[in-house]
Amino acid sequence: MKWVAIHAEARKGQQVQEVVDPLQEDEDAAPGQVATDEAVDLLSTLRSLSPSGFEKVCRELLRESGFEKVEVTGGTADGGIDGHGVLEINPFVSFKVLFQCKRYAKGNLVSRAQVGDFRNAMIGRAEKGIIITTSGFSAAAVQEANREGAPQVELVDSEKLVEMFERVELGLKKRTVFDVDLAYFEKYR
Repeated sequence: MKWVAIHAEARKGQQVQEVVDPLQEDEDAAPGQVATDEAVDLLSTLRSLSPSGFEKVCRELLRESGFEKVEVTGGTADGGIDGHGVLEINPFVSFKVLFQCKRYAKGNLVSRAQVGDFRNAMIGRAEKGIIITTSGFSAAAVQEANREGAPQVELVDSEKLVEMFERVELGLKKRTVFDVDLAYFEKYR
């Protein structure tokens, strides 16, 4: 938790806040075309990273989310585990967490077999596991992750992944966008 507070404070000092007028035209754009940065979205950026780059950015996300001693093991001989970290619940309770990263294009879902393989790799090494993907999970994968009598595997799909990056403001610049209040201007018509 100390790591989160230290980095949050450091980011506050570095953060640049932009004010964007959505009606402002980009000087380089064609007439009538509105300037926008929507073409560069977080999910596309994450999907464009190398597999090892995605593992490393997930390591940073876990650190910013309160994990300590987060390391990427990665590589071809990683035994189905891309990394590990420690999550401290309180001064008396902490546990080791293993994670696996799946950088997939939209529509390529993590399968039940991949969740089962990850869980098998976890046995005897940690009580908790997380699979992080830039895509989603098949229904069978979700069922396997929550199977009775087996260690639960947390599943982080693309939507939850984006929310987590936004929550800790990792790799993102905060923008303020103003919308026109048409009701205000109505009295001047």
